Amino acid sequence: MSEKRTELEQLGEFGLIDHLTEKFENKQSSTSTGIGDDSAVISHSKDESMLISTDMLIEGVHFNLMYMPLKHLGYKAIAVNVSDICAMNGVAEQITVSIAVSSRFPVEALEELYDGIRAACDTFNVDLVGGDTTSSLSGLMISVTAVGRAKNDVITYRSGAKEHDLLVATGDLGGAYVGLQLLEREKQVFEANAAIQPDLDGHDYILQRQLKPEARIDVIKFLKELDVVPTSMIDISDGLASEIFHICKSSDVGCKIYDEKIPIDTETSMTAIDFNLNPITCALNGGEDYELLFTISQDDFEKIKGNPHMTVIGHITDKAAGKYLIDKQGAAIELQAQGWNHFEE
Repeated sequence: MSEKRTELEQLGEFGLIDHLTEKFENKQSSTSTGIGDDSAVISHSKDESMLISTDMLIEGVHFNLMYMPLKHLGYKAIAVNVSDICAMNGVAEQITVSIAVSSRFPVEALEELYDGIRAACDTFNVDLVGGDTTSSLSGLMISVTAVGRAKNDVITYRSGAKEHDLLVATGDLGGAYVGLQLLEREKQVFEANAAIQPDLDGHDYILQRQLKPEARIDVIKFLKELDVVPTSMIDISDGLASEIFHICKSSDVGCKIYDEKIPIDTETSMTAIDFNLNPITCALNGGEDYELLFTISQDDFEKIKGNPHMTVIGHITDKAAGKYLIDKQGAAIELQAQGWNHFEE
């Protein structure tokens, strides 16, 4: 090993992946796309490809069991992987689940976890086809691999956005992050005084956004029905700004998005303000919404116009024009990707 020491936080999650995999070459002709998108693409036939994606959830990093019910955790573990398949304009069909678990968990706790996994399988119409179970010295870890498929002519990558394309976001943004702030606040209150019960009334929506997100399989169906094939797509797991940066980097373009166009639920907005947070900042940098961000040709605008699940938030520009947020006064603010960094101290 080299004597040189580079801290993980200097590279960040995606920089580390790029660094560790830059010397790997695909040797199989069936590997259409390897590392670098939401899912790998494996040629399956002349007309269709297999999509494969994997994610890990680690106790103390991705979830806190003080406020994350195990059933919700099982559901969320599947949803976030199905979302990656959706981000390729594909349909998930199978999953594998591997867990590492410490002796502090009884069988009944794992039954609850798998109840959530089964509920997600029913919701997203996927089959559990395998996995692994092992011991852990430090809590619970869950690794899920999702397998799906898509027709070759509709598979959507991060790299297809073109100048003048429209940027579209599904659903609303920022709710998961604000829900997390609420849960963390109540956890701190409980730790200070266990006699004080959590005050969560009136916040069902943002709590659901954090604890039980939904993969947007419905949007993939809508796009097919509308005969719209996005030019690029990604799921919003690390915050809107970070995902915009991924599309712009992969597509070698710039963009403009508009503050007033970003979809934010009223409960999200009001609760963010209660926490002295800017709702737009929560949407841009919060993460874990698991909505979809995609670009479409302007020719397809009439097809999605008025659809309640989709909002045009901006457009793609030439790379030299940069990446900007246009505020309500018309001022251009350079976008910063400040979403989740797994290796930040």
